[in-house]
Amino acid sequence: MQINSFEEYQETYQKSINQPEEFWAGIASNFLWKKKWDHVLSWNFTTPDIKWFEGAKLNITENCLDRHLAENGDTPAIVWEPNDPEKESITLTYRVLHEQVCRFANVLKKNGVQKGDRVCIYMPMVPELAVAVLACARIGAVHSVVFGGFSAKSIADRINDAACKVVVTADGAFRGNKQIQLKEVIDDALIGCPTIEKVIVLTHTRTPVSMLKGRDCWWEDEIKLVDSNCPAEEMDAEDMLFILYTSGSTGKPKGVVHTCGGYMVYAGYTFSNVFNYQPGEVYFCTADIGWITGHSYIVYGPLSQGATTLMFEGIPTYPNASRFWDIVEKHQVNILYTAPTAIRSLMGFGSAPVQGKDLSSLRVLGSVGEPINEEAWHWFDEEIGKKNCPIVDTWWQTETGGIMISPIAFVTPTKPSFATLPLPGIQPILVDEQGKEIEGNGVNGNLCIRFPWPGMLRTTYGDHERCRLTYFSTYENLYFTGDGCLRDKDGYYRITGRVDDVINVSGHRIGTAEVENAINMHAGVIESAVVGYPHEVKGQGIFAFVIYPGLSKDEELTRKDILQTVTRIIGAIAKPDKILFVSGLPKTRSGKIMRRILRKVAEGDTSNLGDISTLLDPAVVQEIIGKSRQL
Repeated sequence: MQINSFEEYQETYQKSINQPEEFWAGIASNFLWKKKWDHVLSWNFTTPDIKWFEGAKLNITENCLDRHLAENGDTPAIVWEPNDPEKESITLTYRVLHEQVCRFANVLKKNGVQKGDRVCIYMPMVPELAVAVLACARIGAVHSVVFGGFSAKSIADRINDAACKVVVTADGAFRGNKQIQLKEVIDDALIGCPTIEKVIVLTHTRTPVSMLKGRDCWWEDEIKLVDSNCPAEEMDAEDMLFILYTSGSTGKPKGVVHTCGGYMVYAGYTFSNVFNYQPGEVYFCTADIGWITGHSYIVYGPLSQGATTLMFEGIPTYPNASRFWDIVEKHQVNILYTAPTAIRSLMGFGSAPVQGKDLSSLRVLGSVGEPINEEAWHWFDEEIGKKNCPIVDTWWQTETGGIMISPIAFVTPTKPSFATLPLPGIQPILVDEQGKEIEGNGVNGNLCIRFPWPGMLRTTYGDHERCRLTYFSTYENLYFTGDGCLRDKDGYYRITGRVDDVINVSGHRIGTAEVENAINMHAGVIESAVVGYPHEVKGQGIFAFVIYPGLSKDEELTRKDILQTVTRIIGAIAKPDKILFVSGLPKTRSGKIMRRILRKVAEGDTSNLGDISTLLDPAVVQEIIGKSRQL
């Protein structure tokens, strides 16, 4: 299944394009199926309607756990590194993980969870989070993991959208020198969530919590009441595996739906190839399981391949900026997959935190979440990889399920800041605004995919029309990624950023409409407009232009009040980095905000604003420019 040379990549890629069904059937045959498929693929991008491995029966946890037990039962499956370096790390072998997953699956069943039910998981980065995810999959329940930094309102929105039956959470979480009160946030969220019947609470921080009789129970108590015999539920390849919410350019977050068979094949295949994983290696992805990277490349991808996957509870700079490098040395990490934000943040501390650390175990480095800038790429290459480790700069999305365009370690010649070439089975295409294909090399356009791949989303939960409108209606018969892209003279791809109103903050997509709605909830705010701007650590920062008439009290205090409002409604992740109070926004006569002008102001580039004659009040622009210079 692994590609070992560039020539082999070229041959494999050609076969995957010429005979896609035969190619993916061959890859899928490396996995364990209860029943093989009747038909490899049926699809149309108009409705859209995509089905892979129709008629096949499987359970993804048998591929991630059971099939490894006979020969690799004592191999470490998950190595957990806690937030506090003074505490002991924990290792779960495949046999132990299998036993824990089966046991917790029985806890879920005991608490009324059945095949097809949705379970919300809001937990810290502890082994039990992976156990909960796999336990849902074991019994055919659909997991919806919510990142531990989201607010009560954001959680309630997600629970209600998916009509979840059970919540799995913990008393609290450690994050650097902070404690996050997870159970308290869940209690606030559940005030408006009528579908929730049970809340299962893990003890982690030993924070005092309120437990509601009849609804809330302790993980530790429940585990004692069940055994570890839990046969895997037989699932159809197209049965739902999980829902993961992602921000869009309009309105509330969308529940991206991934299904069992295709997602499993794609996550496993891409993990094995992109990172050139070898048996016995320790693989460390620094993401949180609350995001798609954690789903595909901490849990399902690595475990389906019998890998040792390292989970880290903390942050890169606690208790100091050496933390990642201490973990690499301590656990002899071979593959490190992290985000440009983390790299840029650690670059700021210089080379001192790296000095004296033994990083010689590292073989492959990876980058995810946003395009990595050249300066960060070279620092990563020289300081961490010692110029001996290929860097796989991976481009993909929540909706794609797995890596789409990326170097393959030791196979693809790399180029700083380029995602390079599509993986086998992926057919990218650049189009202009009218959807006409832009052929040749040395060109720019909007990035689309012209043919389905097994890991792609099937729908947005409860609203298929939104899936069609968002991804398949912009250009006929194409999946539109929402990203702009450059294809250079060598045919290498470089992602140039979002072309819709979505900001990529530290690798996390945040919709401008979502942030604006939250700001507008603040009592004194009349209207707001949000744009992204270049941020030296986060990649993009959030710049908010806010109309707040009669701003009599301290501006700084009002800013803090607005930030608090955004934190309460979405979560701290969506807080604007800059807030500028203005008397008006640049609007056309039809009432549309001209964001192009606001982006220029946010970027500090006001020398050429283009034609502003169509604005209702061009004087507003001069006022905004003047005020921005004082910020």
